[in-house]
Amino acid sequence: MNILACLLSLLLIPLSLAANPHDELVQLAKAGNGVIRLDERVFDLLTAPKRNWSASVHFTALNPQRKCTPCKEFDPSFKAVAKAWSTVPKVHRDTHFFATAEFDDTIKVFQKLQLNSAPLVHVYPATEGPNAKSSANPFKFDFSNGFEAGPLAEQLSIHTPIPIPYSAPIDWSKFGTFISLIPIVTLIFRFIRPVIHNRWVWAAGTILVSLIMTSGFMFTRIRGMPFVGNDGNWIAAGYQNQFGQEVQIVSMIYGILAASFLMLTIITPYQKSASRQRTQIYFCTFVNFLVFSILISLFRIKNRGYPFKLLF
Repeated sequence: MNILACLLSLLLIPLSLAANPHDELVQLAKAGNGVIRLDERVFDLLTAPKRNWSASVHFTALNPQRKCTPCKEFDPSFKAVAKAWSTVPKVHRDTHFFATAEFDDTIKVFQKLQLNSAPLVHVYPATEGPNAKSSANPFKFDFSNGFEAGPLAEQLSIHTPIPIPYSAPIDWSKFGTFISLIPIVTLIFRFIRPVIHNRWVWAAGTILVSLIMTSGFMFTRIRGMPFVGNDGNWIAAGYQNQFGQEVQIVSMIYGILAASFLMLTIITPYQKSASRQRTQIYFCTFVNFLVFSILISLFRIKNRGYPFKLLF
């Protein structure tokens, strides 16, 4: 009698599931770790015209013969969001289902929906009950934000009874990289520390930045000026125009002039040899006049009509 009772109960289980489609979907979701594996019958059951549940259906082609690389990239994200949904209370969890329709298992479904690409995610809203929507047309997930699980959970949460409690997993590789960089940075800092503490390094950096800024770098950046003109000319006519290459030339001229003055005022007076001191004076004075003449010539080209010049 016990054996007959067991056999009878086993025969009655499919009948009870068929009589209650919702319970069958709940069992299938539980068996699939939150994701229902669809075939044509289960898809029709999940998207029945009269349903008090909603469903997120992932259309994919994971068979290696299909060579669908995007499908392989997106599949872990869909499973992660479905797993996060499986942790919500049962009263909400059983009103929304996550399902995957593999192409080889649901060819007729793909044909009926006229789907010719994958992956795709459609959300079928409830047609009855408190969560019913006015339109039964499925929502289609927008892949413009990529295949990450975060944007997927954010968009699908609009259609679930409560937001999907998805949180990105901790990327331990970043922590490992950060920890491994600590001794490297410490070792590098040990060698560059004398350079950082050297006042001449800071002086040189300050002078370099000052030369670049006073030569018009920010002027060209703010106005979006090109590096050279359309005709290849690197000198822009007028006070209110300047090309990027012009900044480099002007800063170099300013640097040479500043170096010649510093040479005359700081280094030359302390030379013990009179001949060396005299040579430095002649050389720096010549460089000063020559480069300053170039600067005035540049100014004359830029501002046509300027009447003055030095050597050129």
